[in-house]
Amino acid sequence: MSKPYFTFTKHKNSFSVHVENLEMLSVRQIQEIEHFVSERKGYFDFDTYTFTIRKNLEYQEFIRLLQTLHVEATTREAVANIQNSVRINFGQYKGMPYNELPDSYLLWLKNNYIGSDREIICGEIAKRNI
Repeated sequence: MSKPYFTFTKHKNSFSVHVENLEMLSVRQIQEIEHFVSERKGYFDFDTYTFTIRKNLEYQEFIRLLQTLHVEATTREAVANIQNSVRINFGQYKGMPYNELPDSYLLWLKNNYIGSDREIICGEIAKRNI
C-alpha cells in the first residue's frame, strides 16, 4: 500500500496540503485523510487533490500532528507565493485572501458571482492556470 505524499504550504492564516498521489491510495487511506480534514473544519478539494485548513500552523507542527495521529505519510514543504491579496468579504470563506481560496470555490465564483471583485477572481484563476 502506498503512503500519501503531502506537500505542505503555509499561508498567512491557513495552510494547504496537496496530496500528490491520491489516486494511488486505498479508500481507507482517503477516508482517513478526509476525517483528518473534517475534524479540523477544513475543506478537501477532490478536483485538485488539495485540502485547506484555516489554522496558522508551521510545517514542523504539521509533522508532529501527523505523528501524533499515527498518519504515515511522506511530506515536503513548499514555499507559498506570498503577496498581499484582497480578502473576500462574503460567503463561507469571508476574510480569507483570494489567493488562499480553494480552486473549486474560485471556479464557482467565476460562474456565479457578478460583483465588484470579479476581476480579482478572474486574475487569480489565470495566475493559477485553472
